[in-house]
Amino acid sequence: MKIMVLEGSPNKGGSSNLLATEFIRGAKAAGHLVQTVDAAHAEIHPCTGCIHCGYEGPCAQKDDMNRIREMILDVDMLVFVTPLYYYGMSAQLKTLIDRFCAFNSSIQRKRMKSALLAVAWNDDNWTFEALEVHYKTLVRYLNLMDMGMVLGAGCGTPEMTRRSKFPKLAYELGKRLS
Repeated sequence: MKIMVLEGSPNKGGSSNLLATEFIRGAKAAGHLVQTVDAAHAEIHPCTGCIHCGYEGPCAQKDDMNRIREMILDVDMLVFVTPLYYYGMSAQLKTLIDRFCAFNSSIQRKRMKSALLAVAWNDDNWTFEALEVHYKTLVRYLNLMDMGMVLGAGCGTPEMTRRSKFPKLAYELGKRLS
């Protein structure tokens, strides 16, 4: 299976990237092909809602999203990776997802698999509620098949994350994919 990991953290080497690395290691160990898009450091402009694309055509903006679009349409699975910022995904990952507007139907027709990897400093039992609802809405709207979530509560620093159970859970999620 071809997997695209969409990393949304502006902090290279941060906690969410640590989970992504472990997921990738597990997926590769299971024989999958994995590629990564660093949404936080790519040149991706916000969707302007101009509808130049007609919801399935080329976007009027000329940035990295044109290349990323082709990469996404060539894979079987999308993995959304984000730190939790004010109870939602990072603006960088959200900006990339908003640009799906120009090819929603193509994504919907593919019926790709998906997963969510996220980290947060706090560990209240409600910490990830809003992000989970958003992710599940994307899964439903885009006709994705959810393969799982690793929600790393109490992962405020890479060291806290390394000491937690979440890197192992991310590895196992990647490893068990079929």
